[in-house]
Amino acid sequence: MTVPTGRRERKKAATRQKIADAALRLFLEHGYDTVGIRDVAAEADVAVTTLFSHFASKEALVFEQDENFEQRLTQAVTGRAPHEPLIPALHREIQALVRHCTADSAAPIWHMIDTSPALRRYEESMRLRHAEALATAIAADPDLTRTTTACRAIARFAIDAFSLAREAADPQAAVDETFHMIEAAWEATGPSPDAPETASPE
Repeated sequence: MTVPTGRRERKKAATRQKIADAALRLFLEHGYDTVGIRDVAAEADVAVTTLFSHFASKEALVFEQDENFEQRLTQAVTGRAPHEPLIPALHREIQALVRHCTADSAAPIWHMIDTSPALRRYEESMRLRHAEALATAIAADPDLTRTTTACRAIARFAIDAFSLAREAADPQAAVDETFHMIEAAWEATGPSPDAPETASPE
């Protein structure tokens, strides 16, 4: 995520983080369903309107790194070195994201998400949105000559690799295994090799 540079931007970022921290603390202590928006606003010492200026919904409070996650995925495409292949760049970024989300400190948060139907639905819609943003970044790269369908499919596979790894006994191995298949699928969608030239008739 872009680091705020101006005083106003830094203040907004600090307020947003304070709200997210307060929400997570209350959710983990008392349960997601029993805590209301007003409870979070009071805990963070902000007005409800201020809370909603930073977060569109109660579910969004749990996924406060949503925007950062999406930016990291798209930047894995747009910010990779010249001529660096796409799939290894995505593989590396997904591995980093999985390491972060499978740390011991994240376990209570994911348990809360997994046991809340509302949060699971939100997570699913978020994954679809991330996949579309990633597909758009892939399709916009002039060096990656693939159809729109291929770009969307590969993007969804990459997002699913994250989800599958999070639930696996060995997350890093799950990412590697899934990306082995993604690499094969990406190669299969590439342009066909040029046919060998035939000799001209004399």
